[in-house]
Amino acid sequence: MGFIRHWLSRVGSVCIALPLAGPLLAAQDVRVAAVYFPPYVFKAEQVGAESPGLLSELLTVLNQAQGDYRFVMVPTAIKRRFADFEQGRLDLAIFENPNWGWQHIRHVALDMHLEDSEIFVARAERGRDQGYFDTLNGKRLALYHGYNYAFAGFNPEPEYLSKTFNATLNHSHDSSLLMVLRQRADIALVTRSYLGDFLERNRQYAEQLLISERIDQRYRHHVLLRPGAPIDPEQFMAIFESLRDNGQLLKIFSRYQIGVLPRDGQVKLAAER
Repeated sequence: MGFIRHWLSRVGSVCIALPLAGPLLAAQDVRVAAVYFPPYVFKAEQVGAESPGLLSELLTVLNQAQGDYRFVMVPTAIKRRFADFEQGRLDLAIFENPNWGWQHIRHVALDMHLEDSEIFVARAERGRDQGYFDTLNGKRLALYHGYNYAFAGFNPEPEYLSKTFNATLNHSHDSSLLMVLRQRADIALVTRSYLGDFLERNRQYAEQLLISERIDQRYRHHVLLRPGAPIDPEQFMAIFESLRDNGQLLKIFSRYQIGVLPRDGQVKLAAER
C-alpha cells in the first residue's frame, strides 16, 4: 500500500506539472514587415490569411510547414520599415534587396532564389519600337514614390528624381500605367509581376502598351533577418527550402512570372553589418 500511495503521489505531481509546460511549447511569433508593394502586398494594413498578396500566401505555407514558429504580418511603410526593424518591432523583411537603403542597418541577408524585374512601359504607337527605350533623355517618367531604381543609382529622393529625370512620383503602379495610357507620361517603370496582374485585370489595355525588352534591374529577392530575431538564418532557410522541394514556391510565384531559381545547395549569408 505504501508503494501505491507513493506512485499516486508521483502521478499527481506529473499531472500538475504538465499544464505548466503547455505555454513553453507554443509557437514563437516571427514578425514580418508588410509594406504596400503589389503584387506582394496589396493592403499593408490588412493582415492575416485574408490579406491579398504573395506575402500572405507565402506566410500561410511557411506556417503550415512547421509548428515551432508563427509568421505574422506587421503593417509598416516603405521608409518606416528601417526604424521598425532596428527597434525590434520587426524580425524579418521579405522580398527585399540589401541595396535598397539597408546598407547601414545590421541584418543578415538570405537569398530566396526568386527573381522579378523592373521594366519600362510606353504607349504603343505606330512606328514606335524597342529603340524608344534606348534613352530616357527628354522623356516624362512615371515612377513609384519611395522606390529605388537602377537607372537613378538607387537614389529614391523625390526631388532628385523629379529634377534629374522629369519624373512624376505616384503611390501606385496603376497610376503610373494610366498616366502613360492617357499620354500624361512617356514611360512608366513597373515590376514585371505587377504588369502581368494589371493586364489580367485590364485586358483592354494589352494592345495599347509597348513593353520594353530593356530591364532596369532584376530583383533577386532576399529575406533580411534582424540579429536577435526568434528564428536564426539556418532555421528559416530550412523551412523555406522545404517549400521549394515540395513545389509550393513554384505554385505560388510562377503565375506572376516570378522566376523560381534552383538553389545552389548551400545557405548564403551576407556579412552581418
